[in-house]
Amino acid sequence: MGGFALRHKRPIRMTPQRTTILEAVRQIHGHPTADEVYERVRRVLPRVSLGTVYRNLEILAQEGMIQKIESGASQKRYDGNPSAHHHLRCLRCGRLEDAPLKRPLEAMEALAETQGYEVFGFLLEFVGICPACLGGEDSGGNGRRSN
Repeated sequence: MGGFALRHKRPIRMTPQRTTILEAVRQIHGHPTADEVYERVRRVLPRVSLGTVYRNLEILAQEGMIQKIESGASQKRYDGNPSAHHHLRCLRCGRLEDAPLKRPLEAMEALAETQGYEVFGFLLEFVGICPACLGGEDSGGNGRRSN
């Protein structure tokens, strides 16, 4: 009987660039694009390349240290919160924020129990129009949460 075995990976080495990129994603309120992370990282590491930022964002996402959010939006966004949670995206301005819901977690667990899967996670994004766009304000489309 064939199959795939999950291998335990060795921990990644946290280089100064990788550490700075991780801190930048966690410090930027909202869900930054790679370009926004790059601009923040350049303040600390002026000689860092955009390619280095992109590669390390991918590695950090693969390692589960951050989330990569790929949706109908034009650019990938990153989330410093690696725990399973949902997002809400405005179709007009592109604003992206966390949707504080718990029930889909219960659905994931129920699917695992009833269907026999080992479920590792889920992707759930709600789409709509944000309050700023409904009110006619220009929210800038930067995908950041307003506090």
